[in-house]
Amino acid sequence: PPPPSTSARGIEDRATGRHSVDFFRNSMSRYDRAITVFSPDGKLFQIDYAFEAVRKATAVVAVKGADAVVIGVEKKAIAKLQDPRTIRKIVKLDAHVTLAFAGLTADARVLVEKARTECQSYRLTCEDAPSLEYIARFIARTQQRYTQRGGVRPFGVSSILAGFGKDGQPQIYQIDPSGNYFAWKANAIGGRNFKPMKEFLEKEWVEGLTEGDSLKLTVKALLEVVDSGTKNMEIVVIRKGQPMQTLDDDALSAVVTEVEAELEAAKAGTGTEEMKE
Repeated sequence: PPPPSTSARGIEDRATGRHSVDFFRNSMSRYDRAITVFSPDGKLFQIDYAFEAVRKATAVVAVKGADAVVIGVEKKAIAKLQDPRTIRKIVKLDAHVTLAFAGLTADARVLVEKARTECQSYRLTCEDAPSLEYIARFIARTQQRYTQRGGVRPFGVSSILAGFGKDGQPQIYQIDPSGNYFAWKANAIGGRNFKPMKEFLEKEWVEGLTEGDSLKLTVKALLEVVDSGTKNMEIVVIRKGQPMQTLDDDALSAVVTEVEAELEAAKAGTGTEEMKE
């Protein structure tokens, strides 16, 4: 039989709804390609894709204690001949500011250089160190600019800033690819399982944690997503007026062993109670 006419196909498409689905897909693809154009439901798809790049990265955990901040990052396996010193997820922006990131390393490198230049410019102009919130706002403003102009794309990076405020209290800020920034008491970014880590931190974090408790809480959160052992994580401790300390393998191994022993004891206690019931 001869093929149906265009009008007949149109009637068939309307009956099956196929025409409306194809139209919706084609219309969405237009907004998918443009960073400066909103979709009808109010989204900028390129920003969503930048968040997806963060979710595909390694996890970062930060915990604020009473007198210190602990940052932990998940480390991926590297090639046998690669120098591990060239892979850094935790960097210094200024003497008092530490940044950890999740996402595209090349994008993070550009942001880090911009932030370091701004820190030095602030010191030269104001003869004082910039506050942690000032640097967080600068990075957020830089990332937001790349969501509002044609010919560019958003940074595929989320970052956590850690340090101490003017009042001497530890602080943590998170900056997103969209240009938003927030202060946190404890937080996790990056990785597919960052939500369970956040929920774990919400349940376990309490006010006034000691440095040791903050360290163990950070390791416990990372163990939610990484295999047991020190090769898959890096931990730094930030104290007021002191250089950032990176835990060596022996110190980190001792903490991991202690945490795993506590977890095993908690599981054994739960199993005993269930047997009694």
